[in-house]
Amino acid sequence: MRVRTWGRLVAGLVAVGLLTAACGGSNSGSSSGGSGGGGDGRPVTGLRVLVPNSPGSGYDTTARAAVKAMQDAKLARNVEVSNVTGAAGTVGLQRVVNEKGKDDLIMQMGLGVVGAVYTAKSAATLADTTPLAKLIEEAEAIVVPANSPYQSISQLVSAWKADPGKLPVGGGSAPGGPDHLAPMLFAQAAGIAPTSVNYVSYDGGGELLAALLGAKVTFGATGVGEIKEQAKAGKLKVLAVTTATRVEGIDAPTLKEAGIDLQFSNWRGMVAPGGLTNDQKQTLVTLLTKMHDSTEWKATLKEKNWTDAFLAGTDFDTFLKNEDQRVAKILRDLGLAA
Repeated sequence: MRVRTWGRLVAGLVAVGLLTAACGGSNSGSSSGGSGGGGDGRPVTGLRVLVPNSPGSGYDTTARAAVKAMQDAKLARNVEVSNVTGAAGTVGLQRVVNEKGKDDLIMQMGLGVVGAVYTAKSAATLADTTPLAKLIEEAEAIVVPANSPYQSISQLVSAWKADPGKLPVGGGSAPGGPDHLAPMLFAQAAGIAPTSVNYVSYDGGGELLAALLGAKVTFGATGVGEIKEQAKAGKLKVLAVTTATRVEGIDAPTLKEAGIDLQFSNWRGMVAPGGLTNDQKQTLVTLLTKMHDSTEWKATLKEKNWTDAFLAGTDFDTFLKNEDQRVAKILRDLGLAA
C-alpha cells in the first residue's frame, strides 16, 4: 500500500518519470473504426479501455460498468480493459497521448486527471487528447469508521479546527484529484487553512477503503459509490455529502445543511488519443451516446447512485476546457500549484 502525506507526495511526483513507450495494440486504422459500430448498427470490436489507476478505484468501477453496459446492449464486443497506475493518472494519460491517431483506444478519466496534470507537472495534457463524452457526476462523501468518536459532521469539524494536523484525512486520489480537492475546499469553508490539512493519498478507492476500515486515517473523502456497500453494512458512517441535495440511499445531510457553505461534485468521462479524423471521433462518440441511451446504462446509474451528466462531442470539448481553467484556479488559490 502506498501512503503519502502531501509533502512526500510532491517529492515523489517530481521524481516520477512518465512512461513514454506506447502500449501494445493494433496499428492506426483499428478494428473499432473499421467495424463501423458507431453508425451502421454493427458492434464495435477490438476496443481497448485504459484505466489510469488501480482496480477498485472510481475510474475502474466506471470504466468496467460502461464496458459491461456496451457489451450487454450488444454495442461492442471483445473489449479489453487494462489498468495503468502512476503519477495520479498521468502515466496512463501519457500512454494515450503516445498513441496519436489510433481509434481503438479510449481512456476513462475525470476531474482527478484534470488536476493531476498540474500537480504532477505532466508533459502530456488533456489538450493532447480527443474528448469524447462526460458520463456521470457523483457526490463525495465525508466518511468515518463506524466506531469513530465523531458521529456527526459538527463533532468532526470541531475537532479538526482544534488541531488540523492531528486528524489525517484520506483520499483515493493524489493532489488535484476530487478526493483531495473536496477536503481542501471543505477545510477552507470551515475556516481551516488548507495548507494545515494532513492529507494522506491512496492509490484509488480500494486502498482508501482498507485504510478507513483499519483506522489508518481519521476520516476520508471519497465518491459515494465507493463506500455505499460498507456504509449499508454498518462498517462505515457517512457524516455528510458534498452535493446540493441529499443522496438517495445515504443517511447523511449535505454540508450546506450542516452549515458548511460548500457544494462539490466529482465527474468522469472518456477521451481518446489526439489526431483522430472527424469520422473516427464520431464513431466513438456515437458508441458512448448509444451506451448512455441504453436500458443497461440507466440501470447502472441507479445501482451506483451516479448522476447522469452526459455531454458528448463539442459540448464536452467546451466543458473540458472550462474545467481545466477552473481547477487550475482552485489549485493556485489553495497554494497547491504555481
